[in-house]
Amino acid sequence: MAEAPILVTATFAPGDDGWLQELRRAHYPPALNRVPAHLTLFRLLPPSAEGELGRRLAGYALAPPPRASIGGVMDLGAGTALRVDSAELVDMREDLALALHGLLTPQDQAPWRPHVTLQNKVDPREARRLQAGLRGRYEGRPLAIRALAAWRYRGGPWESVRRWTFRG
Repeated sequence: MAEAPILVTATFAPGDDGWLQELRRAHYPPALNRVPAHLTLFRLLPPSAEGELGRRLAGYALAPPPRASIGGVMDLGAGTALRVDSAELVDMREDLALALHGLLTPQDQAPWRPHVTLQNKVDPREARRLQAGLRGRYEGRPLAIRALAAWRYRGGPWESVRRWTFRG
């Protein structure tokens, strides 16, 4: 079997991880909810990039965790997300994108819109109802980033490759 593409995510510290997982469980269609709440940095990196990726993620993790906060509610059309504001994560992702130039898919080359998806593949009216209910509840809330993680995408639940916890 050919190696599966690699995803890169940021994971959350326990306090924030709990309420984000709860929101995702409550609003993501259960039959489609195969992965935990996460913040995706890259979606489909080639398996050949694994060594370089690991070295770079380990280097980023030597620093203190990046500062982040919830910036507001995002309308995904048939879903809902919470926008994440973090200049430090944006800088880290841009640095990694430059290092992996030529290996990125068009989706991973597009401007990054950091967010945590809470709901997807629902009727747009249902998504708008959730968005209305969430507006004003989380904006400006600090979000604790704990680690960077690499995963293999095999069509269903993701397979963990490795996790790099931030220091400091």
